[in-house]
Amino acid sequence: MSKAKNVLGSDLDVCCTSPMTGFYRDGVCNTGAGDMGAHVVCAQVTQEFLEFSKAQGNDLTTPNPMLQFPGLKPGDRWCLCALRWKEALDVGMAPPVILNSTHALALEYVALEDLKAHGID
Repeated sequence: MSKAKNVLGSDLDVCCTSPMTGFYRDGVCNTGAGDMGAHVVCAQVTQEFLEFSKAQGNDLTTPNPMLQFPGLKPGDRWCLCALRWKEALDVGMAPPVILNSTHALALEYVALEDLKAHGID
């Protein structure tokens, strides 16, 4: 089985293990049939983005142990839903992206140029 690719065409790198991120909570922005939100954009969240996400109905700051979710703070890296990142981009609140850790599937939702413009690696 081949390894998943990132938006740059190379092997997908780990996004973050502290806190443990990824749809599968394996530290990687992998996706599969059960991942309806396409959690494929590895981002370093900002306060501005966290507030934006909460205003959209997705509170990423409050821990939810039942979902193995620790709650995020600015500076944490997290596998975000591609469409949420795009929504944030459209209103000027997109957080920085770690391109080597962003799954190639993100390109079905967001232009590579937009991801690169927010890339920090």
